[in-house]
Amino acid sequence: MIACAGMEGALPTVLAGLVPQPVIGVPVSVGYGVSIKGKSALYGMLSSCAPGLMVVNIDNGYGAAMAALRILKSKANTCDPH
Repeated sequence: MIACAGMEGALPTVLAGLVPQPVIGVPVSVGYGVSIKGKSALYGMLSSCAPGLMVVNIDNGYGAAMAALRILKSKANTCDPH
């Protein structure tokens, strides 16, 4: 699951506590308030203690998609009986 969040970046942390699959957090640089161009969301996600949460760099949706693809491919390889 990929979760993009701005502001304080709490969404990926909440999701990682609710769902069994890995969560990839993507801090975004747009928003209102004191988001410091995504740094607040990045720091919030990095300091989270939620199990199964992986964080990529600010606005790195491509990196999150590639990480998800590698997770899915590794899962498919381990389930192959041949």
